[in-house]
Amino acid sequence: MSDWWTYRPADLLMFSPETYYRLFELYNEALWPAQLAALAAGLAIFVLLLRGPRWCGRVIAGLLAACWVAVAWGYFDRYATINLAAPFFAWGFAVQAGLLAVIGGAMGRLTFEEAMMPPRRAGIALFVFALLLQPLIAPLTGRAWLSAEVFGLAPDPTVLATLGVLLAADRVRWALIVLPVLWCAVTGATLWTMGAPEALLLPLAGLLAVGVAAHRSLHSAWA
Repeated sequence: MSDWWTYRPADLLMFSPETYYRLFELYNEALWPAQLAALAAGLAIFVLLLRGPRWCGRVIAGLLAACWVAVAWGYFDRYATINLAAPFFAWGFAVQAGLLAVIGGAMGRLTFEEAMMPPRRAGIALFVFALLLQPLIAPLTGRAWLSAEVFGLAPDPTVLATLGVLLAADRVRWALIVLPVLWCAVTGATLWTMGAPEALLLPLAGLLAVGVAAHRSLHSAWA
């Protein structure tokens, strides 16, 4: 019997890094040209984030909800072929889509001030990174362009962009933050186990979101 202490974290994965990234290649190839529609949705959100009127929040929430649904039933259906936990992740993304649709869309509680305060600037910068720069991680780390992770279709950039929107909002909505932060921990652990250079990206973004939200909540309580 092998000694349990000889196992490495990578030995506990159900798949190899090659298999993981190959999944994105096949996924992107099968969905083309849906990436163009996802980019258009992201650019629409970016423009609305800059405008600031109250009604923009409902549209942004609706677009984000659609993206979370697309990831839930598009990506995780394929991810389930290599990870037994994928159906549970899919339900989590579906729940987040519902929360965005209800809290941000139907109830109109996702609003944005016109003033460019530091949290809003940070949130917009995070959103732009997720939309335009995160797909570049694939070629910059020596992977094929087809394995790029795209906002609205892949989980990580969709989560990162959502955190950016929530940071940019004028009020903290903890109900919308919890599931994205949990995914930051899940994907961070997966990528770290695979030895991916971007492993700390989402965990750090999750910590940033929680830290800013906590600070703003305490400031509002004492104001």
